[in-house]
Amino acid sequence: MTAAELTTPRLLLRQWQDEDLDRWAELNADPQVRRYFGTLLDREQSAGSLEHFRTELAQRGWGWWAVELRSERRFLGFAGLDPVDPEMPFDGVEAGWRLHRDAWGHGYATEAGRTVLRYGFEELGLAEILAVIAAGNTPSRAVAERLGMVHDPAADFLDPGVPPGPQQRAVLYRLARD
Repeated sequence: MTAAELTTPRLLLRQWQDEDLDRWAELNADPQVRRYFGTLLDREQSAGSLEHFRTELAQRGWGWWAVELRSERRFLGFAGLDPVDPEMPFDGVEAGWRLHRDAWGHGYATEAGRTVLRYGFEELGLAEILAVIAAGNTPSRAVAERLGMVHDPAADFLDPGVPPGPQQRAVLYRLARD
């Protein structure tokens, strides 16, 4: 299966390329970008995640897409959809986004999120899409809210994928297909 490419007026959501690794590794080594994930990733770990995302996109046709600024052909980060990890206290498909710090504040996450949600509902026929966000990550929570997603406080939880501590508290946002 070939990975779908998604476009917005400013962005291309596409398959990962080898050339993405430098900026992807830089993003994952940035304490500001990773402050809600509990750990930084080194270059080798970043390369491993890039390959994992690339493989999933190739196999499923959807997943965590690389996000590129079309006008500059510059890698910004990722956005996409992925089945919720099995150790989570719920199941479904989650939407997510993570951008390089130099891409913050331009509306790219919201723009990518909109096209990802549309793809999930229209192409995949999903009935609901979730967003799993660190409780303190107010910028990401604001993106979810701009996308029309609603916080489900009864589903808040401690994220088993994050080391114990204050960053482990996570919130769940939901959006049902209209």
